[in-house]
Amino acid sequence: MSGGYHGRVLWVNLTERRARAEPLDPQLAADYIGGRGLSTRILYDRLAPETNPLSPDTPLILATGPLNGTGAPLSGRYEVVTRSPLTGTVLSSNSGGRFGVDLKRTGYDAVVIEGAAETPCYLWIHDGEVEFRDADDLWGLDTHRTTERLLAETHPRAGVACIGPAGERGVLFASVMNDRDRAAGRGGAGCVMGAKHLKAVVVHGGQRTPIADQEGFEAARGEARTAIGEAPVTKNALKEFGTAVLVHLINEYGGLPTRNFQEGHFPDADSVSGETLKETLFERSVACAACPVACGRATRTARRSGEGPEYETIWALGPMCGVRDLEAIAEANYTCNELGLDTITAGSTIACAMELWEWGCFDEGVRAQIRADLGTDLTFGNAQAMVRCVELMGQREGFGALLAEGSARLAARFGHPELSMSVKGLELPAYDPRAFRAMAVAFATSPRGACHLRAYMIGPEALATPGAVDRFSEAGKAALVKLFQDLSAVIDSLGMCIFTSFALNPDHYARLLATVTGVERTTEEMLAVGERIWNLERLFNGREGFTHADDTLPPRLLREGLPGGHSKAQPVDLGPMLTAYYRVRGWDAEGRPTPETLARLGLG
Repeated sequence: MSGGYHGRVLWVNLTERRARAEPLDPQLAADYIGGRGLSTRILYDRLAPETNPLSPDTPLILATGPLNGTGAPLSGRYEVVTRSPLTGTVLSSNSGGRFGVDLKRTGYDAVVIEGAAETPCYLWIHDGEVEFRDADDLWGLDTHRTTERLLAETHPRAGVACIGPAGERGVLFASVMNDRDRAAGRGGAGCVMGAKHLKAVVVHGGQRTPIADQEGFEAARGEARTAIGEAPVTKNALKEFGTAVLVHLINEYGGLPTRNFQEGHFPDADSVSGETLKETLFERSVACAACPVACGRATRTARRSGEGPEYETIWALGPMCGVRDLEAIAEANYTCNELGLDTITAGSTIACAMELWEWGCFDEGVRAQIRADLGTDLTFGNAQAMVRCVELMGQREGFGALLAEGSARLAARFGHPELSMSVKGLELPAYDPRAFRAMAVAFATSPRGACHLRAYMIGPEALATPGAVDRFSEAGKAALVKLFQDLSAVIDSLGMCIFTSFALNPDHYARLLATVTGVERTTEEMLAVGERIWNLERLFNGREGFTHADDTLPPRLLREGLPGGHSKAQPVDLGPMLTAYYRVRGWDAEGRPTPETLARLGLG
């Protein structure tokens, strides 16, 4: 293998408690880079169509990229890939912290986990060895106590990725948590891990990532660090206030979804802003491996401490639910991390339940159960109800058992599927697409369901990064979304953070990749890898029954304008933008990749 790779994939069979190392196919590395791309290819080849996501036959893949462990800026990310139990789509979930580098140092580029253990266990991968250890005494523990116990049992500097009670009890949007408070969230990878009776993966090693051209790499890394140190978002905003710096900005644009997307402006935004968080709860900044930005926030309330809440979490547990109590939001965030819950889906599902309550969709029996479980009514703005819902859903108790299914199933169960603010079953993040039209296309076409990280169009539409575009215009949005989608797939496959895109251009990534691997690749060739990954994800979803009809938005966003605030926007006219998007993608009118496109990308 060339630089950037150890050239080994670890295959684990939990049913048989057997592990084997196999060579990494150099052609797969060339075609898919690593991380998200490599894992998706393995999943596509390994998983039979229509396999239940919670079947022992469904692989769970943890993968690194060629830049993990090199010291390239913001190169601490790793990927968890499987089929989502929440949506049925392909699921690739990305997380930071140090675990990605720790995994790389074991000497494996990826770990493919198949089968299911008969009883709870964890994997201990270290010094070229793989141990299957019993975890009966860990089952039921939260992620923090699990991590502490495992560090004591294995190595104090090991990397730990584990699940909490939410994953064990089958919450469909359970996260895999690493480094205590970092989440591979969205879509339920933690639920898949729980179905396999796998409590944790613990890793430690001393294998360095090989670099083919050290001198060239140092130059490329220096250029990247300089760009990150000079770009306004990474130099100032994220350093000073973390991701919560976006609360005021997105609210001013009228695009901060409020009360289950009924409005786009939250009058009490100042009470939950990044500035207020820094004044009241902030203790110190927290950085992932090789990160000079340190956008993480260590915080403390009167009762507890932890990391976060980040922007998406503040929004989901705050304005989305009409809640303005920042301390309650932080407490709920800590609980999500400890139980192992995706905060976006958790908050959005609670908001959906609040609207169902206010619409009178629950009969008296259900309303009585909810009051008994929560000790209060389930109304917008009720912080007590929000916090209690988080606790119940993470344990799958009482009304929490219904919330644990996500908003799409909850809304359908009570006769109003239109009240789930989701795409392909995955809840929208904290940007109202009526205020950001490129985000509308990105949400509708994202392979794992509504996702801002598959193409962060807020960069050009709100932050003027790398350049400003008219957020209400449809012109040129299809091609712009495609470019961001392809580049995001590359960034996830390299092992880098999406926040680098605020400062770096595709040439930066191409130089970093070429100097590490020793294989020259033009920017165009690198972006073609991203396009290949994107089309492969489309093929995966297609064979699982998803069609162009699933490339849509919640009815509210297509039929209702924003009623007020700073952006009295019209409903999203998605059809013309979607037609243009299919055309620039090289797909037919039904959203299927054409034979010519597949042949060009080597997917024929």
